[in-house]
Amino acid sequence: MPWRRRRSRVSALEGGQEEEAPPEAAAVPSAPLTSPQQTEEAAERILLRGIFEIGRGSCDVVLSERALRWRPILPERPAGDSKHDWLCKEEFIELKDVFSVKLKRRCSVKQQRSGTLLGITLFICLKKEQNKLKNSTLDLINLSEDHCDIWFRQFKKILAGFPNRPKSLKIFLNPQSHKKEATQVYYEKVEPLLKIAGIKTDVTIMEYQGHALSLLKECELQGFDGVVCVGGDGSASEVAHALLLRAQKNAGMETDRILTPVRAQLPLGLIPAGSTNVLAHSLHGVPHVVTATLHIIMGHVQLVDVCTFSSTGKLLRFGFSAMFGFGGRALALAEKYRWMSPNQRRDFAVIKALAKLKREQGSPKCDCNDQWQMIQGQFLNVSIMAIPCLCSVAPRGLAPNTRLNNGSMALIIAQNTSRSEFIKHLKRYASVKNQFNFPFVETYTVEEVKVHPRNNTSGYNPEEEDETASENGFPWNVDGDLMEVSSEVHIRLHPRLISLYGGSMEEVNDSKVTCNCF
Repeated sequence: MPWRRRRSRVSALEGGQEEEAPPEAAAVPSAPLTSPQQTEEAAERILLRGIFEIGRGSCDVVLSERALRWRPILPERPAGDSKHDWLCKEEFIELKDVFSVKLKRRCSVKQQRSGTLLGITLFICLKKEQNKLKNSTLDLINLSEDHCDIWFRQFKKILAGFPNRPKSLKIFLNPQSHKKEATQVYYEKVEPLLKIAGIKTDVTIMEYQGHALSLLKECELQGFDGVVCVGGDGSASEVAHALLLRAQKNAGMETDRILTPVRAQLPLGLIPAGSTNVLAHSLHGVPHVVTATLHIIMGHVQLVDVCTFSSTGKLLRFGFSAMFGFGGRALALAEKYRWMSPNQRRDFAVIKALAKLKREQGSPKCDCNDQWQMIQGQFLNVSIMAIPCLCSVAPRGLAPNTRLNNGSMALIIAQNTSRSEFIKHLKRYASVKNQFNFPFVETYTVEEVKVHPRNNTSGYNPEEEDETASENGFPWNVDGDLMEVSSEVHIRLHPRLISLYGGSMEEVNDSKVTCNCF
């Protein structure tokens, strides 16, 4: 464990400015340098070498271009002493895992701006189980001002050499997300880490749906390295849509009709603070606030596929996934009961949509390998997904055979069947069994889809009024947002169109699904 003193107020300071105490530190993992890669790293050019106290013992510390290594300084003992050999093993951390460095000082109550120098504190990003990241600290204790100043400057120089790490972020915060916890999540968990990393922030509170869209059309973004959304799927999708529209406008393109959109100019970070957090969960593997924040701080960026949704030749919006039929009607019902808590509203809407399960008349057409295929008939649900769509009720994903940037979408069609069989299909998403192993479910890997609904619908309860009916058209669920369209919807995939802050998801999305593909 990093060394700590008791009965004293210890803080990490830089340039005489006191920082807030970081979250509780975890133990820094260590490993002996035995692999060929580690041996090669050990041969790097040494930048600094000195003595620091780490833990409760003095260590010989070496700083190279890629790593910091240390070995305990112990009195000589006879050769072959196994305990002595084990204690002398070299430990290390890679500098790419360090996201901040501060001067460590002991401050008394009367010393508000400076105090007795103790050494240097390194703030580290650790990889944990299940795709989680965790912040930790390592204290290098040395009371020499000159010695610590040399090492501190060298650490700062190294950290400045990581170009993808943001220095300034535009933050959009939706205080109404989920149980109205987004504000607390940001100021208690996200902001303290951003401050430690030295990232400047400009926070905008989203006051209504479409607020971020209206602001991002005109606001100045040149001073920012990225945009972050703290909220649920609807908020995140709105900000992504706004960033992509802004990119088209800056490129001089007509935003009503877009055939080949240009890539968003700034990366987008997603802090999960909603009820389902499908986008953040698919991106990081877990809906974990600290993990999402550390990915942003570390500058982990990956390109992600995006869809365009158009009708009658006009762009409706950018998005990552959509559901028509049961998924759209359930969301339309949930929107009518916003006075309920998010979980209650979601469960109530799903149950009521199942009770009034309707067969949609339509003819989805899908294009893959430049061949259009048409499926015509009655459908309970149609899903089009460019991302895996992981969530708590579908830990393997609603489309587990899809990747974030594999250049294709999953088209999942649930044809007409009994209510009980359809419920069995839905329940399979929460299990390890194949949710598509039903005769009424068809899956395709596609690049384009056209969904043409028909007005003549029938249901299990035709005498009951359809609460999802609207003069604006049929309800669609696009990334958790309700979209109503009366005519054909054309969905096209655009590979790697937006950069999102997040880690690799290959370990999460390695499950395979048997499906019918063209």
